[in-house]
Amino acid sequence: MSNPNAPEWSKGELGAELVSAEALRVRVKELGAAITRDYAGKAPLIIGVLKGAAIFVSDLIRAIELPVAVEFMAVSSYGAATKSSGVVQIIKDLDVDIAGREVIIVEDVVDSGLTLNYLLANLGARGPASLAICTLLHKVGLQETAVPLAYVGFEIADDFVVGYGIDVAERYRNLEGIYAFVGTP
Repeated sequence: MSNPNAPEWSKGELGAELVSAEALRVRVKELGAAITRDYAGKAPLIIGVLKGAAIFVSDLIRAIELPVAVEFMAVSSYGAATKSSGVVQIIKDLDVDIAGREVIIVEDVVDSGLTLNYLLANLGARGPASLAICTLLHKVGLQETAVPLAYVGFEIADDFVVGYGIDVAERYRNLEGIYAFVGTP
């Protein structure tokens, strides 16, 4: 069922709003405060996973009261589909050496865990001092393999979601809240 409060241009493809813009603002501030506390006296490197985490990363780093550095990686396991293919590809790698650095991977959604486990192995082999994961959304119960999540914004059901940077076929990233996607990609 489509959402009657969704933007006119969404063509009836949005279901329920799962996380409001206000809830996102509040939770991102809380995550920033937790990272500030946990990394006190350090300068963590934030690695955002493109493209879905870009908006989350920009809001999160402004909520962290430490001298952070930011890098981005682009990986793909979805393409234009709504289910992961299970094959992870690095589209854009890091531009810096992470050896000896405190690293926090920032992801938009954790579902199967395959992408993050691949990134943990890949980045862990590069010798960081520490490696932690911060995810905006965690789809509980879908992990095919355990993923050590240090920071979780929200736990959600197995809905395909869009908004706040998260897309389907490059659409809906500009929504302020997070919605269930009920259309066809």
